[in-house]
Amino acid sequence: MTTQRKPSVVFVHGLWADGSCFSKLIPTLQKEGFEVIASQHGLDSHAGDVTNVKRTLGRVSEPVILVGHSYGGSVITAAGTDARVAALVYIAAFAPDADETTQSLQEKFPATDIFSHIELADGRVWLKPNGVSFFAGDLPEHEQKLVWATHAAPTADLFNQKVEGTAWRSKPSWYIVATKDQTIQPELERFVAKRMGATIFETDSSHVPMLSQPEFVLDVIRKAAIAVMEQI
Repeated sequence: MTTQRKPSVVFVHGLWADGSCFSKLIPTLQKEGFEVIASQHGLDSHAGDVTNVKRTLGRVSEPVILVGHSYGGSVITAAGTDARVAALVYIAAFAPDADETTQSLQEKFPATDIFSHIELADGRVWLKPNGVSFFAGDLPEHEQKLVWATHAAPTADLFNQKVEGTAWRSKPSWYIVATKDQTIQPELERFVAKRMGATIFETDSSHVPMLSQPEFVLDVIRKAAIAVMEQI
């Protein structure tokens, strides 16, 4: 790959996270010559998060690979219809269809353990300290504490909100299934990955493979980048 022709990478975080959840990926991609930026969206509304990601697309060169984790998958599903986006990478993520919300998709599968370890306060959904092991249980304890300390709480009805756009129906997609996920059901992940016709990879990980297995995730992003470059 030549530096000049590499696609840019825009990261999109989910609940109980911010852009720092991609901190083990960004420096490596930058050293390899990719333009990289992480959207810092507020989890105040689904439409607002999608709008912010589209703004972020304007800060890097096109074409862009959108990489979404968790609820970030719902965001890139809508934002990815933007003409600047060439490909989508989903990391243990939701990917609703046109007639679904994040919540209605989630309700098709049994609830995961993490939902016994959350708290509603001030209109936001907070992760309790003892819930981080269900979110990032394969990280060392000090890293789990950091994940909790930097987590961003969504507005309470975020999963019930809907935004038009189903990018995976028209854009090539790659999907990482986290087989030990206790936040999103692995079977949900397999279902949406198969439905979108994604190139699928599975890894023995918690909900945060970008933190627990960064090299695995980096390799998938590189594969997506090669595929995009072949189309340029």
